[in-house]
Formats: sequence, structure tokens, C-alpha cells
Amino acid sequence: MIKTIKKWFIVVLIGLVIFAGWLAYYAVTPLKLQPRSQEIIIQPQSGLKSIAKQLVSQGVLKEPWRFIVLAKILHKEPYLQAGSYTLNKNISPYHLLLSLNHGRTTQGSITFIEGKTFAQMRQRLARNDAVTQTIGNLSDAEILGKLGSSYQVADGLFFPDTYYFSRGTSDMVILQRSYEAMQAKLDKAWQTREANLPYKNSYQALIMASIIEKETGQASERPMIAGVFINRLRIGMRLQTDPTVIYGMGKEYRGNIRKKDLLTDTPYNTYTRNGLPPTPIAMPGHAAIEAALHPAKTKALYFVGNGDGSHIFSNNLGAHNRAVLQYQLNNKP
Repeated sequence: MIKTIKKWFIVVLIGLVIFAGWLAYYAVTPLKLQPRSQEIIIQPQSGLKSIAKQLVSQGVLKEPWRFIVLAKILHKEPYLQAGSYTLNKNISPYHLLLSLNHGRTTQGSITFIEGKTFAQMRQRLARNDAVTQTIGNLSDAEILGKLGSSYQVADGLFFPDTYYFSRGTSDMVILQRSYEAMQAKLDKAWQTREANLPYKNSYQALIMASIIEKETGQASERPMIAGVFINRLRIGMRLQTDPTVIYGMGKEYRGNIRKKDLLTDTPYNTYTRNGLPPTPIAMPGHAAIEAALHPAKTKALYFVGNGDGSHIFSNNLGAHNRAVLQYQLNNKP
């Protein structure tokens, strides 16, 4: 019995040595790309298997599984980064892993996040060392003028996404791409909107989308949030949404809203004014735009957070007050 165990142990050990040698040979053998160098793009939020398949589709690897095994054994899987890379003809799988691990991209990238303001967008541009800075002394209105926009307020006019570009590209060029992307996506969505929505134009839909973006803690609730606000607009009820109040307060906002703030009139105070605010209050993403143009069919007029990021929806004030008492004032789950 002991001899049999020893025999199988030796067989397994030899197998592991052969496997390790074979994998090491694969790791250091040049890929011999054609032509001499090759540009590849790894898409954002790609896992190891997706990255390997992208490398196959772009002609870097013949098959994905050896690269996947190598990455797992070397514990590189959690650290591979998206971006655009230039690969030398003789790069090996191991050095390819190192490049993807360290994010040695030949292009710059920047990500604009849903729900952020144009001021925050400008801050991201200013901090990106791959971007040539040209707009530092320009006002938002001056930037919009250079983009050929007739609007005076920039919030909501730029599409939140990840943008890749050659290092040294100017901030204005990147803004142009984001601005045009938003116009294209909004125009397309507007063409397929539901009938009889209470918007005069697509810009008002964009305003609503920005409110939905700021109000929604869970993505699945966007259409329902939209449905509540649409119902309020239809019956002439004020939107009474805190994010617009906060936006209107500007630098006066200190992290919480007081009763005084709700009663202080500004163009964005939807507690004191009817209808939509005059401009968007943030960058809405595609899902928020779709929700604004395809709201849920609901009779709900109220909603209140229940503590986990989702909301309790009510059709009337009595039910809403009970929900507030249970989930807000008593802080019960």
C-alpha cells in the first residue's frame, strides 16, 4: 500500500514538474505578433476570461486558456487594467501580463461618473496628467460657447462614460466628445419616448433624468421614481425633491438640509416652485434618460427611503406618512 502511494506521489510530482516547465516555457516564449507592434484595447470592467477572449479576438493569443492559467497561478487576475496598449512583436505572455497589471497604456483615459456635476467633471480633467489643460481660466458658459452650445449652464449636457484618447489631447477635445455623445444619446432616446409625457422638449427630459439619477439608490427603481415625478407634473403637484434644493444652495450646502433651506426660494427649490427646475442638476446616465422617457405605470405620488438605498412608494399622503413614521422617524427596518 505504501509503495503504491509513493508511486502515485512520484507520478503526480513528475506531472507537476512537467506542467510547471511547460507553463514556464509558454510564459517566456515571444508571441511573434504581426505586424512588428500592435495596438490593443481592453474594455473597462473586464474580468480575466473576458480579457483573454479580447486578446484572442484581436490576434494576440491563439487561444485563451493558457493565458488564464498563467494569470491565476501568478495571482495577477485581480489587478489587470483596462486601456489601450501597444504591444511589441516579441512580447511574451508573462510581460503582457505585467503590462496589463501595471496599466502601461499608450493612451490616456478618463471616467466621468453618473450623478456628478460639471464642476466635478472639470476637476477630474484638471487632475489627469494625460490631458493638456486649456480651459482652466474659462467659465462654464465660455466652454459651452467654444463647443457651439447655446446653453449657459453645463450640468447635464455631457455623457458620463470612460473616454480613451492619445496622451496630450486637450481637455476641450474630450469635452467635445462627451458633449456630442450626450446629444446623440438624448436625441435617439427622445425619438422612441412614450407618448403624452409632460415635457416640452428633450432638454426637459434631460432635466428629469438628472433628478432621477440623484434620487435613485437602486438602479431597478429608476422607472418607478420617474413614474412618481411624472404623476406629480401631470396633476400640478410640486416635485419636492431634495437634490434640486441642494443644487440651488450651491456652496451654502453643508451636508444636511434644514427646514429653512426648504422654505428659501431659489430657481431650483422644487418645494417652493412648480414644475421642473430650469436646468439639469447633474450628469444622468443612459438608464436615467431611459427612465425619464419610459416611466413605470404607477399611481404612486410619494416615496421614502427605507434605509437600505431602496424606497417605499405610496399612492396617497396617509400611506406616505405612515411609511415615513416607520422607516424614517422610528428608523425601523
